[in-house]
Amino acid sequence: MKKKWIALLPAALTVFLLVSCAGTQLTPVAQTAEAPSGVAVRVRTIERRDVSTENRVSGTVTSDEETSIYVAVTAKCTAVNFEAGDTVEKGDVICTLDLGSTLANYNAARISYDSAAASYEQQKEVFDLQLAVFDKQIALAEKNVSDTKQLFAIGAASQLEIDQAELQLESARLQRASTVAQRDSTLSQLRAGMESTRANLEQLGLVMDDVDSRGNVIAPASGTLASLTAVEGSYITANYPVAVISNAEQMKVTVYVSEALIPKLAVGDAAHVSVSSAGAEFTGVIRSMDQTANMQTKLYSVVLSVPPDLEGLVSGMFADVTFFTETSEGTIAVPSEALLTANGEQYVFVVEQGPQNTAVRTPVTTGLTGNGVTEVLTGLSEGQKLVVAGQQYLSDGDVVRIVGEG
Repeated sequence: MKKKWIALLPAALTVFLLVSCAGTQLTPVAQTAEAPSGVAVRVRTIERRDVSTENRVSGTVTSDEETSIYVAVTAKCTAVNFEAGDTVEKGDVICTLDLGSTLANYNAARISYDSAAASYEQQKEVFDLQLAVFDKQIALAEKNVSDTKQLFAIGAASQLEIDQAELQLESARLQRASTVAQRDSTLSQLRAGMESTRANLEQLGLVMDDVDSRGNVIAPASGTLASLTAVEGSYITANYPVAVISNAEQMKVTVYVSEALIPKLAVGDAAHVSVSSAGAEFTGVIRSMDQTANMQTKLYSVVLSVPPDLEGLVSGMFADVTFFTETSEGTIAVPSEALLTANGEQYVFVVEQGPQNTAVRTPVTTGLTGNGVTEVLTGLSEGQKLVVAGQQYLSDGDVVRIVGEG
């Protein structure tokens, strides 16, 4: 009997545990929090401000005093004494060029021009002497005709003698006229030859403007080498300056604008200038504008001043310039990214506050755009709460949850 009771003990224990568990409810470890209702949005209070239209163009920083050195031939560079960015003094030898053939051509052109000029002067002198002789002959012939007519009047000369005197006068005049025609033709040909040799000489002379007789390129002014294209062993060409020397004490920014923008600008207008390579931002003032467009580009040059105390700018740097043209003062303005467009209609969402904040789709008409904001002409009022983030996920009447403002 004892062994039978022991065998039934595990079964009885199991029944007891099941009955105990059936009368007890299990408690969850943690309750799940209720999710907040509404679309999450960020808002900003609508206010009035000034809005200006922005016109952005690219330009270049240059020195107010800049000298470009051109050599009007293709020549090999045999030596370079400086690098871009170095300071040079007037008279320094920047580099040396192999101009042997050019110098020979220049000297030959000089000889040809001098010879042509001398020949012209000699021929002119010969014709001047011949004409002087004919002038004397004509004067004597005219006197002879006059004297013969006076003798004829008193019966001391015949009509035949008058005719002979007048024939001699006419012959002298014809010879002079023929000499004048010959002189004009000869001198014209000599002058054409002389002009041709002079043009050749002047063209070659351009090479020698800043180059001495040994091919040394001489700095015509003191300053900083803004650029240097000469490389030892390579060739320079007439298309690009060998060097550009700038006076870095005062810089300027030059931009080129279209015919649509130029009428909206005036000398004295301010513009925002950014030179990213120098990490510089400043206000530039228009100091000059072209009145005629460039023949090739059809653009107008506009020059802006740079504050004199601004450092770090180097000639040749690129600049981004923003001109502010039409301006609306104290107007309703909203961030441009808050605007939405559908079926050609612009609209925004504003929040109607209450027990539940509601998004209201509001059609608007806009005006000027600039500096990241857009003028709103109709549809909004100062003080309303404008949705500036999350508006893409809204429909009219949606419940919203404001998660940030500003």
